[in-house]
Amino acid sequence: MQETYTCPNCNSEVDSSTMICEHCGVSLAIAAVLAENEVAKKFAEPTKIVISPEILVPRLGDYLVERGMLSLTNLHKALEYQKQQSDAGNYILLGRILVENDYITQSTLDTAITEQIVILQDALKMSNNELEERVHERTAELQAALHKITELNQLKTNFISNISHELRTPLTHMIGYLELLRDQSLGPITEDQIHAMNVLLKSYNRLHSLIDDLIQFSMLSQGEMSIKQVPITTSSIIENATGHASNTANKKDINLVISNANPATCVYADIDKISWVLGELIENGIKFNNAGGKVLVKATEEKGVISFQVIDNGIGIAKEQLEEIFVPFHQLDGSSTRRYGGTGIGLSLAKQIIEAHGSQLKAHSVIEKGSSFEFKLPKAEGENG
Repeated sequence: MQETYTCPNCNSEVDSSTMICEHCGVSLAIAAVLAENEVAKKFAEPTKIVISPEILVPRLGDYLVERGMLSLTNLHKALEYQKQQSDAGNYILLGRILVENDYITQSTLDTAITEQIVILQDALKMSNNELEERVHERTAELQAALHKITELNQLKTNFISNISHELRTPLTHMIGYLELLRDQSLGPITEDQIHAMNVLLKSYNRLHSLIDDLIQFSMLSQGEMSIKQVPITTSSIIENATGHASNTANKKDINLVISNANPATCVYADIDKISWVLGELIENGIKFNNAGGKVLVKATEEKGVISFQVIDNGIGIAKEQLEEIFVPFHQLDGSSTRRYGGTGIGLSLAKQIIEAHGSQLKAHSVIEKGSSFEFKLPKAEGENG
């Protein structure tokens, strides 16, 4: 059954495969972002509940006058005397002054105070009831906002997934014809044209890689990441991961070194996803390195597990920024003129894939000295690949 959502712009129902609302024509991804911002604004500052000081500070003299228990003249006399004593540093309660001057009896004072306490209790009870009602209303509003934001986030995730798949189709046609042209299968071309074809193919590979990243991220966001762990040799994982990276390393003059003590040893892993993770770590080690640098890929056995490490001697990452590198779509250098490209989701994907394998992706780095990434997988006992 096709899942449906509400268009943030016109509130019409749209299915999850749609990128543009067929009712109002708005881009669902953009509308979701704008609507999410509006929902968040409503809860930026808590609503203030004003409580009048008069509720909490009863005025005894006025109360006695209003009830006919005290004359206004005597109240003024008592207040004047209280002020004089206060100015002299001797504060006396108003009720005591009234009783000592025979303006009222002690019994009248006690009755008035008791009535005041009852009134105060009733006022506080009313305030508490109103406050409780506001809390219930606020809770309902927050729950509705959370539901709306969840739906808007789903719309954005759907957009990423849909646009990624839509891009793949024309790219598949492009790569076929580009390779035919470069190989001169459709007729001879000049050296300059061959160079142009190679540039286009390089750009295609980069775009294809970014689209793969987006597709995997959308799968993770929707909880569709499935891990099929089977016995696979460490050599197969490393070979899959370094295939494309070797060319990149050669072009950048980076020394890519492989150290695999037990190549026939098997681990339980999803070969495609683990190879992708290791390849991503290797690509980063090459990307954030300088010409003449080194990237070491290691597989070592320790206490029933195989440890995979990618170590480089590149630019490094500040200690306080290590956690940020795993935040989706976040890059440590976010300026438009940043030196290094990328979507900023590779390491986020890698971390989630490793965690889906029941392990952890650990990072260590020192500025200008390099970085190391490590994850461990259980050894497949008795398996030889």
